[in-house]
Amino acid sequence: MTSIKSARTARSQDRVSAILRDPESLRRYSMADWDLLIRQARSSGLLARIRHVLAQHHLLERIPDVARWHFDAAATLADKQQLAVRWEVAQIQQALAGMAIPVVVLKGGAYVMADLPAAAGRLFNDIDILVPREQLNQVEAALMLAGWHPTGLSAYDQRYYRRWMHEIPPMQHMQRATVIDVHHAILPDTARYHPDSGKLRSRAVAVAGLPGIHVLAAEDRILHSATHLFHDGELPHGLRDLTDLDLLLRDAATAPEFWTHLCARAEELQLGRSLFYALRYVQYFLDTPVPDSAFAALQAAAPGRFTLALMDRVFTRVLAPSHASCADAYTPAARLAAYVRAHWLRMPAHLLIPHLFHKAFIHTEQDSEAPKPA
Repeated sequence: MTSIKSARTARSQDRVSAILRDPESLRRYSMADWDLLIRQARSSGLLARIRHVLAQHHLLERIPDVARWHFDAAATLADKQQLAVRWEVAQIQQALAGMAIPVVVLKGGAYVMADLPAAAGRLFNDIDILVPREQLNQVEAALMLAGWHPTGLSAYDQRYYRRWMHEIPPMQHMQRATVIDVHHAILPDTARYHPDSGKLRSRAVAVAGLPGIHVLAAEDRILHSATHLFHDGELPHGLRDLTDLDLLLRDAATAPEFWTHLCARAEELQLGRSLFYALRYVQYFLDTPVPDSAFAALQAAAPGRFTLALMDRVFTRVLAPSHASCADAYTPAARLAAYVRAHWLRMPAHLLIPHLFHKAFIHTEQDSEAPKPA
Protein backbone atom coordinates (compact mmCIF):
# COMPACT_ATOMS: atom_id res chain seq x y z
CA MET A 1 0.00 0.00 0.00
CA THR A 2 1.32 3.45 -0.86
CA SER A 3 1.92 5.68 2.15
CA ILE A 4 -0.22 8.70 2.97
CA LYS A 5 1.73 11.94 2.89
CA SER A 6 -0.93 14.65 3.15
CA ALA A 7 -2.13 16.68 6.13
CA ARG A 8 0.97 16.14 8.27
CA THR A 9 0.27 19.31 10.26
CA ALA A 10 -3.26 18.19 11.14
CA ARG A 11 -2.00 14.79 12.28
CA SER A 12 0.77 16.32 14.40
CA GLN A 13 -1.90 18.22 16.37
CA ASP A 14 -4.28 15.25 16.65
CA ARG A 15 -4.00 14.24 20.31
CA VAL A 16 -6.96 11.82 20.11
CA SER A 17 -5.51 9.48 17.49
CA ALA A 18 -2.09 9.75 19.12
CA ILE A 19 -3.37 8.63 22.53
CA LEU A 20 -5.35 5.77 20.98
CA ARG A 21 -2.30 4.61 19.01
CA ASP A 22 0.04 4.89 21.97
CA PRO A 23 -1.63 5.37 25.36
CA GLU A 24 1.77 5.49 27.08
CA SER A 25 2.50 8.78 25.30
CA LEU A 26 0.36 10.59 27.89
CA ARG A 27 3.28 10.31 30.33
CA ARG A 28 4.87 13.19 28.38
CA TYR A 29 1.75 15.37 28.41
CA SER A 30 1.80 18.91 29.70
CA MET A 31 -1.36 20.58 31.02
CA ALA A 32 -1.71 22.26 27.63
CA ASP A 33 -1.68 18.82 25.98
CA TRP A 34 -4.38 17.58 28.36
CA ASP A 35 -6.51 20.64 27.62
CA LEU A 36 -6.19 20.07 23.88
CA LEU A 37 -6.90 16.33 24.19
CA ILE A 38 -10.09 16.97 26.15
CA ARG A 39 -11.33 19.56 23.66
CA GLN A 40 -10.61 17.34 20.67
CA ALA A 41 -12.02 14.21 22.31
CA ARG A 42 -15.24 15.96 23.31
CA SER A 43 -15.79 17.28 19.78
CA SER A 44 -15.19 13.74 18.46
CA GLY A 45 -17.43 11.99 21.00
CA LEU A 46 -14.46 10.00 22.28
CA LEU A 47 -13.88 11.09 25.87
CA ALA A 48 -15.44 7.92 27.30
CA ARG A 49 -13.62 5.65 24.85
CA ILE A 50 -10.27 7.21 25.68
CA ARG A 51 -10.96 6.71 29.39
CA HIS A 52 -11.70 3.04 28.70
CA VAL A 53 -8.43 2.64 26.80
CA LEU A 54 -6.47 4.31 29.60
CA ALA A 55 -8.16 2.03 32.15
CA GLN A 56 -7.13 -1.02 30.08
CA HIS A 57 -3.52 0.19 30.22
CA HIS A 58 -3.71 1.03 33.96
CA LEU A 59 -3.09 4.70 33.23
CA LEU A 60 -6.08 6.39 34.83
CA GLU A 61 -3.95 7.62 37.71
CA ARG A 62 -1.86 9.55 35.18
CA ILE A 63 -4.80 11.85 34.37
CA PRO A 64 -4.42 15.11 36.33
CA ASP A 65 -7.11 15.63 38.96
CA VAL A 66 -8.38 18.79 37.26
CA ALA A 67 -8.93 16.84 34.02
CA ARG A 68 -10.19 13.55 35.45
CA TRP A 69 -13.82 14.61 35.88
CA HIS A 70 -14.23 15.21 32.13
CA PHE A 71 -13.41 11.57 31.41
CA ASP A 72 -15.39 10.22 34.37
CA ALA A 73 -18.52 12.19 33.43
CA ALA A 74 -18.32 10.95 29.83
CA ALA A 75 -17.90 7.35 31.02
CA THR A 76 -20.92 7.67 33.31
CA LEU A 77 -23.02 8.98 30.42
CA ALA A 78 -21.82 6.15 28.14
CA ASP A 79 -22.72 3.53 30.76
CA LYS A 80 -26.21 5.00 31.21
CA GLN A 81 -26.73 5.15 27.45
CA GLN A 82 -25.80 1.49 27.09
CA LEU A 83 -28.40 0.53 29.67
CA ALA A 84 -30.91 2.69 27.81
CA VAL A 85 -30.03 1.04 24.48
CA ARG A 86 -30.64 -2.45 25.89
CA TRP A 87 -33.97 -1.34 27.32
CA GLU A 88 -35.06 0.41 24.12
CA VAL A 89 -34.17 -2.60 21.97
CA ALA A 90 -36.31 -4.73 24.28
CA GLN A 91 -39.17 -2.24 23.76
CA ILE A 92 -38.70 -2.44 19.99
CA GLN A 93 -38.77 -6.24 20.19
CA GLN A 94 -41.97 -6.11 22.21
CA ALA A 95 -43.59 -3.66 19.76
CA LEU A 96 -42.76 -5.86 16.77
CA ALA A 97 -43.17 -9.27 18.41
CA GLY A 98 -46.50 -9.98 16.74
CA MET A 99 -45.07 -9.59 13.24
CA ALA A 100 -42.69 -12.59 13.36
CA ILE A 101 -40.05 -10.87 11.19
CA PRO A 102 -36.29 -10.66 11.76
CA VAL A 103 -35.28 -7.28 13.17
CA VAL A 104 -31.56 -6.53 12.78
CA VAL A 105 -30.02 -3.94 15.10
CA LEU A 106 -27.31 -1.92 13.35
CA LYS A 107 -24.22 0.10 14.25
CA GLY A 108 -23.70 1.15 17.88
CA GLY A 109 -26.81 -0.56 19.17
CA ALA A 110 -25.58 -3.83 17.67
CA TYR A 111 -22.20 -3.46 19.37
CA VAL A 112 -23.98 -3.21 22.71
CA MET A 113 -26.39 -6.08 22.08
CA ALA A 114 -23.54 -8.35 20.92
CA ASP A 115 -21.26 -7.32 23.84
CA LEU A 116 -18.49 -6.28 21.45
CA PRO A 117 -15.35 -4.31 22.40
CA ALA A 118 -16.63 -1.57 20.06
CA ALA A 119 -19.39 -0.85 22.60
CA ALA A 120 -16.86 0.36 25.17
CA GLY A 121 -17.21 4.10 25.72
CA ARG A 122 -19.63 4.39 22.79
CA LEU A 123 -22.12 7.28 22.80
CA PHE A 124 -25.44 7.12 20.92
CA ASN A 125 -27.80 9.47 19.12
CA ASP A 126 -30.35 6.88 18.00
CA ILE A 127 -31.01 3.19 17.41
CA ASP A 128 -30.89 1.83 13.87
CA ILE A 129 -32.76 -1.28 12.78
CA LEU A 130 -32.98 -3.16 9.47
CA VAL A 131 -36.24 -4.82 8.43
CA PRO A 132 -37.51 -6.32 5.14
CA ARG A 133 -38.69 -3.66 2.70
CA GLU A 134 -42.02 -5.39 2.18
CA GLN A 135 -42.75 -5.07 5.91
CA LEU A 136 -41.90 -1.37 6.23
CA ASN A 137 -45.51 -0.15 6.47
CA GLN A 138 -46.42 -2.75 9.11
CA VAL A 139 -43.26 -2.00 11.11
CA GLU A 140 -43.94 1.73 11.06
CA ALA A 141 -47.55 1.20 12.13
CA ALA A 142 -46.54 -1.11 14.98
CA LEU A 143 -43.93 1.35 16.23
CA MET A 144 -46.45 4.19 16.09
CA LEU A 145 -48.85 2.16 18.24
CA ALA A 146 -45.98 1.73 20.72
CA GLY A 147 -45.38 5.50 20.93
CA TRP A 148 -42.86 6.31 18.21
CA HIS A 149 -43.89 8.88 15.60
CA PRO A 150 -42.17 10.55 12.63
CA THR A 151 -40.11 13.59 13.59
CA GLY A 152 -41.08 17.05 12.41
CA LEU A 153 -39.51 17.07 8.98
CA SER A 154 -40.68 19.31 6.16
CA ALA A 155 -43.02 17.89 3.52
CA TYR A 156 -40.10 17.87 1.07
CA ASP A 157 -37.87 15.90 3.45
CA GLN A 158 -40.68 13.43 4.16
CA ARG A 159 -41.09 12.76 0.44
CA TYR A 160 -37.33 12.57 -0.04
CA TYR A 161 -36.96 9.88 2.64
CA ARG A 162 -39.86 7.78 1.46
CA ARG A 163 -39.13 7.96 -2.26
CA TRP A 164 -35.35 7.87 -2.45
CA MET A 165 -33.74 6.88 0.84
CA HIS A 166 -32.90 3.48 2.35
CA GLU A 167 -34.90 4.33 5.47
CA ILE A 168 -38.13 5.98 6.48
CA PRO A 169 -38.07 9.32 8.34
CA PRO A 170 -36.64 9.03 11.89
CA MET A 171 -39.21 8.11 14.54
CA GLN A 172 -39.13 9.64 18.04
CA HIS A 173 -40.89 8.30 21.09
CA MET A 174 -43.53 10.66 22.43
CA GLN A 175 -42.56 10.17 26.09
CA ARG A 176 -38.91 9.09 26.16
CA ALA A 177 -37.74 11.13 23.11
CA THR A 178 -35.65 8.19 21.93
CA VAL A 179 -35.14 8.02 18.17
CA ILE A 180 -35.30 4.98 15.87
CA ASP A 181 -34.03 4.90 12.28
CA VAL A 182 -35.86 2.13 10.41
CA HIS A 183 -33.85 0.90 7.42
CA HIS A 184 -34.80 -1.46 4.62
CA ALA A 185 -31.29 -1.28 3.10
CA ILE A 186 -27.87 0.13 3.96
CA LEU A 187 -27.68 2.35 0.87
CA PRO A 188 -30.40 4.17 -1.11
CA ASP A 189 -31.91 2.61 -4.21
CA THR A 190 -30.41 5.48 -6.21
CA ALA A 191 -26.86 4.79 -4.96
CA ARG A 192 -24.07 3.67 -7.24
CA TYR A 193 -23.65 0.43 -5.30
CA HIS A 194 -26.47 -1.95 -4.33
CA PRO A 195 -25.60 -4.37 -1.52
CA ASP A 196 -28.34 -6.99 -1.21
CA SER A 197 -30.18 -6.50 2.10
CA GLY A 198 -31.49 -10.03 1.89
CA LYS A 199 -27.92 -11.35 1.95
CA LEU A 200 -27.20 -9.26 5.05
CA ARG A 201 -30.28 -10.52 6.85
CA SER A 202 -29.64 -14.13 5.84
CA ARG A 203 -26.41 -14.27 7.86
CA ALA A 204 -27.60 -12.20 10.83
CA VAL A 205 -26.93 -13.60 14.30
CA ALA A 206 -29.71 -13.93 16.89
CA VAL A 207 -29.41 -12.00 20.17
CA ALA A 208 -29.83 -14.28 23.18
CA GLY A 209 -32.94 -13.57 25.26
CA LEU A 210 -34.66 -11.38 22.66
CA PRO A 211 -36.51 -13.56 20.12
CA GLY A 212 -36.63 -11.91 16.71
CA ILE A 213 -33.73 -9.52 17.43
CA HIS A 214 -30.50 -10.04 15.48
CA VAL A 215 -27.20 -8.33 14.70
CA LEU A 216 -25.21 -8.53 11.48
CA ALA A 217 -22.51 -11.18 11.10
CA ALA A 218 -18.97 -10.04 11.94
CA GLU A 219 -17.86 -9.31 8.36
CA ASP A 220 -21.14 -7.57 7.56
CA ARG A 221 -20.90 -5.36 10.68
CA ILE A 222 -17.53 -4.13 9.45
CA LEU A 223 -18.74 -3.60 5.90
CA HIS A 224 -21.81 -1.68 7.07
CA SER A 225 -19.68 0.51 9.33
CA ALA A 226 -17.30 1.24 6.46
CA THR A 227 -20.17 1.91 4.05
CA HIS A 228 -21.89 4.27 6.48
CA LEU A 229 -18.66 6.18 7.10
CA PHE A 230 -17.58 6.59 3.48
CA HIS A 231 -21.04 7.37 2.10
CA ASP A 232 -21.88 10.00 4.71
CA GLY A 233 -21.15 13.56 3.65
CA GLU A 234 -21.28 15.05 7.14
CA LEU A 235 -18.60 13.63 9.43
CA PRO A 236 -18.56 15.42 12.80
CA HIS A 237 -17.88 12.04 14.43
CA GLY A 238 -15.86 10.49 11.64
CA LEU A 239 -12.97 9.63 13.93
CA ARG A 240 -15.35 7.96 16.40
CA ASP A 241 -16.71 5.79 13.59
CA LEU A 242 -13.15 5.02 12.54
CA THR A 243 -12.37 3.83 16.07
CA ASP A 244 -15.46 1.61 15.84
CA LEU A 245 -13.93 0.02 12.74
CA ASP A 246 -10.58 -0.39 14.44
CA LEU A 247 -12.15 -2.26 17.36
CA LEU A 248 -14.39 -4.36 15.11
CA LEU A 249 -11.44 -5.38 12.97
CA ARG A 250 -9.14 -6.23 15.87
CA ASP A 251 -11.87 -8.33 17.49
CA ALA A 252 -12.91 -10.21 14.35
CA ALA A 253 -9.37 -10.75 13.04
CA THR A 254 -8.81 -13.53 15.60
CA ALA A 255 -11.07 -15.83 13.53
CA PRO A 256 -9.37 -18.17 11.04
CA GLU A 257 -9.23 -16.84 7.46
CA PHE A 258 -10.98 -13.65 8.58
CA TRP A 259 -9.31 -11.34 6.07
CA THR A 260 -10.02 -13.68 3.16
CA HIS A 261 -13.69 -13.93 4.13
CA LEU A 262 -14.01 -10.17 4.70
CA CYS A 263 -12.60 -9.23 1.30
CA ALA A 264 -14.67 -11.88 -0.48
CA ARG A 265 -17.83 -10.66 1.26
CA ALA A 266 -17.01 -7.07 0.27
CA GLU A 267 -16.80 -8.11 -3.37
CA GLU A 268 -20.06 -10.07 -3.10
CA LEU A 269 -21.89 -7.04 -1.68
CA GLN A 270 -20.29 -4.45 -4.03
CA LEU A 271 -18.58 -2.77 -1.08
CA GLY A 272 -14.92 -3.31 -1.93
CA ARG A 273 -14.17 0.41 -2.41
CA SER A 274 -15.65 1.33 0.96
CA LEU A 275 -13.67 -1.43 2.66
CA PHE A 276 -10.47 -0.32 0.91
CA TYR A 277 -10.87 3.20 2.26
CA ALA A 278 -11.77 1.91 5.71
CA LEU A 279 -8.64 -0.24 5.94
CA ARG A 280 -6.43 2.53 4.57
CA TYR A 281 -7.55 5.17 7.04
CA VAL A 282 -7.81 3.01 10.17
CA GLN A 283 -4.21 2.10 9.47
CA TYR A 284 -3.27 5.77 8.99
CA PHE A 285 -5.04 7.16 12.06
CA LEU A 286 -4.94 4.22 14.49
CA ASP A 287 -2.19 1.83 13.31
CA THR A 288 -4.73 -0.95 12.92
CA PRO A 289 -2.88 -4.13 11.86
CA VAL A 290 -4.04 -4.88 8.30
CA PRO A 291 -2.16 -7.47 6.24
CA ASP A 292 -0.89 -6.54 2.78
CA SER A 293 -2.88 -9.50 1.46
CA ALA A 294 -6.11 -7.67 2.28
CA PHE A 295 -5.14 -4.66 0.16
CA ALA A 296 -4.02 -7.02 -2.61
CA ALA A 297 -7.40 -8.78 -2.51
CA LEU A 298 -9.15 -5.40 -2.83
CA GLN A 299 -6.97 -4.14 -5.68
CA ALA A 300 -9.75 -4.46 -8.25
CA ALA A 301 -11.95 -2.16 -6.15
CA ALA A 302 -9.18 0.32 -5.29
CA PRO A 303 -9.27 3.80 -6.84
CA GLY A 304 -6.69 4.97 -9.36
CA ARG A 305 -3.57 6.79 -8.25
CA PHE A 306 -4.92 10.28 -8.92
CA THR A 307 -8.24 9.59 -7.17
CA LEU A 308 -6.46 8.01 -4.22
CA ALA A 309 -4.17 11.01 -3.81
CA LEU A 310 -7.21 13.29 -3.84
CA MET A 311 -9.11 11.12 -1.33
CA ASP A 312 -6.06 11.12 0.96
CA ARG A 313 -6.13 14.90 1.02
CA VAL A 314 -9.85 14.85 1.78
CA PHE A 315 -10.16 12.06 4.35
CA THR A 316 -6.99 12.78 6.33
CA ARG A 317 -8.64 16.11 7.09
CA VAL A 318 -12.34 15.27 7.51
CA LEU A 319 -11.68 12.18 9.67
CA ALA A 320 -9.43 14.08 12.07
CA PRO A 321 -11.03 15.47 15.24
CA SER A 322 -13.58 18.13 14.36
CA HIS A 323 -11.63 20.84 16.18
CA ALA A 324 -9.87 23.98 15.00
CA SER A 325 -6.50 22.68 16.18
CA CYS A 326 -6.68 19.85 13.62
CA ALA A 327 -7.75 22.04 10.70
CA ASP A 328 -5.67 23.80 8.09
CA ALA A 329 -6.43 26.12 5.20
CA TYR A 330 -7.70 23.23 3.07
CA THR A 331 -10.03 21.65 5.64
CA PRO A 332 -13.20 23.59 4.60
CA ALA A 333 -12.64 22.53 0.98
CA ALA A 334 -12.08 18.94 2.10
CA ARG A 335 -15.35 18.93 4.04
CA LEU A 336 -17.21 20.32 1.04
CA ALA A 337 -15.60 17.69 -1.20
CA ALA A 338 -16.64 14.88 1.18
CA TYR A 339 -20.20 16.23 1.26
CA VAL A 340 -20.49 16.44 -2.54
CA ARG A 341 -18.82 13.05 -3.02
CA ALA A 342 -21.25 11.34 -0.63
CA HIS A 343 -24.27 12.80 -2.39
CA TRP A 344 -22.79 11.93 -5.78
CA LEU A 345 -22.48 8.30 -4.69
CA ARG A 346 -26.04 8.30 -3.34
CA MET A 347 -27.89 9.93 -6.24
CA PRO A 348 -27.46 10.35 -10.01
CA ALA A 349 -26.94 13.88 -11.32
CA HIS A 350 -30.51 14.41 -12.54
CA LEU A 351 -31.76 13.85 -8.97
CA LEU A 352 -28.77 15.26 -7.09
CA ILE A 353 -28.65 18.73 -8.62
CA PRO A 354 -32.33 19.63 -7.90
CA HIS A 355 -31.98 18.16 -4.40
CA LEU A 356 -28.87 20.19 -3.53
CA PHE A 357 -30.49 23.32 -5.01
CA HIS A 358 -33.56 22.81 -2.83
CA LYS A 359 -31.49 22.20 0.31
CA ALA A 360 -29.20 25.15 -0.35
CA PHE A 361 -31.77 27.76 -1.34
CA ILE A 362 -35.44 26.83 -1.01
CA HIS A 363 -35.07 24.94 2.28
CA THR A 364 -32.90 27.71 3.75
CA GLU A 365 -35.39 30.36 2.69
CA GLN A 366 -38.28 28.42 4.25
CA ASP A 367 -36.30 28.08 7.49
CA SER A 368 -35.60 31.81 7.61
CA GLU A 369 -39.29 32.58 7.11
CA ALA A 370 -40.50 30.15 9.75
CA PRO A 371 -41.78 31.73 12.99
CA LYS A 372 -39.15 31.75 15.72
CA PRO A 373 -40.01 30.41 19.19
CA ALA A 374 -40.69 33.07 21.80
